[in-house]
Amino acid sequence: MANVEVSLKETMTSIEGALGAALVDYASGMALGTLGGGKDLDLTVAAAGNTDVIRAKVRTMELLGMKDEIEDLLITLGSQYHLIRLLRSRGGNGLFLYVVLDKNNSNLAMARHQLKRIESALEL
Repeated sequence: MANVEVSLKETMTSIEGALGAALVDYASGMALGTLGGGKDLDLTVAAAGNTDVIRAKVRTMELLGMKDEIEDLLITLGSQYHLIRLLRSRGGNGLFLYVVLDKNNSNLAMARHQLKRIESALEL
């Protein structure tokens, strides 16, 4: 089992092209931990903003009467992928892992696979 710090380090080292990662509480919009990022990628701001994205998608699913669960959300930019994985592991409800990938140096399918593996080892 891994804690938040170990899980974020694992995200940054095991996912090729990772530029930044965060564990976020989407009830409050607060990042519980961040790693990477930089002046052009403020992970605290991104965490709060992506909270709104998740809330909007959950509301839309409710309006449509969908009873399914969100696994992950992908936002594709010109040079980056922003991958948001909602946690379903024990103690993870209301949290998501967020990773920003360099589009030219990453494999999206492998990134999704690694995030799922990291989620399963995360202990909160």
